[in-house]
Amino acid sequence: MHDVQFTIPAPCAWINSNQRTHRMAQAALTKEWRRAGDDAIHPDWQPFEGPVHITAWITKKRGGRYDPNNLWPTIKAIVDGVVDSGLLPDDDHLHVIGPDMRHGGTGEPSVLMRIVSIRSSETP
Repeated sequence: MHDVQFTIPAPCAWINSNQRTHRMAQAALTKEWRRAGDDAIHPDWQPFEGPVHITAWITKKRGGRYDPNNLWPTIKAIVDGVVDSGLLPDDDHLHVIGPDMRHGGTGEPSVLMRIVSIRSSETP
């Protein structure tokens, strides 16, 4: 079983699907998160070949309630950066299950991401 885990400190504001951000402002945020995803990958890590499951734990500064799934644009940008790094061949349905987004607690804004290889027989 092949798996990696890494933490990305928030490089900028979160990208939230409930916000109505101007497309140029959202593009700038997406670029930052995507670069952070690429930069987080260690060059010595072995690339994944088969399907993987991705889980992302989101840590926010405030302790109030929120829906982690509303931050899917942030996590999508990170996953795109991971693909850019070469760790994943693609993020389509043949290669990735998830990402599964979860509350990671209160603290410095960051995303803890875990990528685990799975057998193709584990997919529907």
